[in-house]
Amino acid sequence: MTDVTRILNAIEQGDAKAADELLPLVYEELRLLANQKMHSESPGQTLQATALVHEAYIRLVGLEKQNWQSKGHFFMAAAEAMKRVLVDYARRKKSLKRGGGHEKVPLDDVNIPQNNLPLSDDLIDLDEALEKLSKRDLTKADLVKLRYFAGLTGEQTAKALGISHATAERYWDYACSWLRLEILRNRQKRSC
Repeated sequence: MTDVTRILNAIEQGDAKAADELLPLVYEELRLLANQKMHSESPGQTLQATALVHEAYIRLVGLEKQNWQSKGHFFMAAAEAMKRVLVDYARRKKSLKRGGGHEKVPLDDVNIPQNNLPLSDDLIDLDEALEKLSKRDLTKADLVKLRYFAGLTGEQTAKALGISHATAERYWDYACSWLRLEILRNRQKRSC
């Protein structure tokens, strides 16, 4: 059992001091993941990697009675928390009172690269599509969260999910294609 797993178990048992021990062990790894994620965001982003880590961590340890079975499970929860922070941030930026009334672009002008998911402008669309994917196939949705929002590699994601690297890559290709199509479908519905 790793130190992280031991501390996660202690947190689950209600040890208040365990949360203080956890942050130093996972902070640098979470910060690195958040930094990688923020580098893929559009320029001029006001949300910083440190703020993303802190907000995600607060959401993680502030939750009622978590049942983390492993370090991989914790990082899955961290990916979900980072996703929520980024989506909430994107929604706030997009709201009309904060200047979100951007000009609509015809679908013909939309270019989503192969095997690449949308960036921050499309986070709300991605979140909606990801929710649909999670109802169809939770493992593939979890894989996207770990790779896209937590910045894990294919190999790290495979290990966290307990699947082979080859399977993780196949799932990634499928999920990216499915999400792209779902996002385009949703945009078409809104533009009609």
